[in-house]
Amino acid sequence: MASEQDVAAMGRILVNPQQDLPTRFRALFTLRSLGGPEAVQWISETFEDESALLKHELAYCLGQMQDERALPILETVLKDTKQEPMVRHEAGEALGAIGNPKVLDLLRQYSEDPVIEVAETCQLAVRRIEWLMNGGGVESFGEGADSSPYSSVDPAPPAPRRSMAELRKQLLDEALPLFERYRAMFALRNLGTEEAVLTLADGLRCSSALFRHEIGYVLGQMQHEASIPQLSAALEDEQENAMVRHECAEALGSIGHVACLPPLRHYCGHGERVVRESCMVALDMLAHESSSEFQYADSLLRVRTAQ
Repeated sequence: MASEQDVAAMGRILVNPQQDLPTRFRALFTLRSLGGPEAVQWISETFEDESALLKHELAYCLGQMQDERALPILETVLKDTKQEPMVRHEAGEALGAIGNPKVLDLLRQYSEDPVIEVAETCQLAVRRIEWLMNGGGVESFGEGADSSPYSSVDPAPPAPRRSMAELRKQLLDEALPLFERYRAMFALRNLGTEEAVLTLADGLRCSSALFRHEIGYVLGQMQHEASIPQLSAALEDEQENAMVRHECAEALGSIGHVACLPPLRHYCGHGERVVRESCMVALDMLAHESSSEFQYADSLLRVRTAQ
């Protein structure tokens, strides 16, 4: 079990802008793994950082921790229109992940935000909390439903089992509510087959940037080499939303195949900070995926413990 000193050591790395970004990311994910009030506090204190990418990941980790002590900072970030859209989006998603109904009014308010990615995120978060309030947490493990093979807290539950053709139609039908399309997305992810990967990759051509960004995220979770061409193409597309390019870069890092190296190395010098930093972090992830020495999330802690 990690000590208070371990948490503080990771926290000091996280808040230090003189540390390189991949090291700060590893400290962040270690804090997420350790959990507890001190970890939440260190993460919360880092929202003043200049890196939108890092702040986005701070919000993501707080949501995944599902610690209600993070609600006040997440509410503040969502309300702060000076924060970058990808940061506010992730704060809204994190509020949905924690799932406390007391944030519903706030999420409904920001479901009409002028920034479409923020609005769509809050709409999804409202649907997720309402689903939980209606007993949805039990539904995930009920008859005909797939439980997730991943440890992530997702913005929507997987759809009940149905044919690949039905899931594909539900995923790509832009007339359906986004929540229902996300349900198909996570059902396909849970199948884990190459056919499911290629179906999901087709979602990178849909109109919603939020939807495309989530496709990149789940393809990174699946770590299947069949998605490398589509992820690389999205990363290389100068017209693509930076939030989408970020997720595609990190997905390539998560896959960890040698074919992922050229685009990541090339875009480490990109002019847009979020793209550049995502590729830097992705290369660090790729190095860890290629190593059997330790897990990405606790690598720094293990090194510190060994010293």
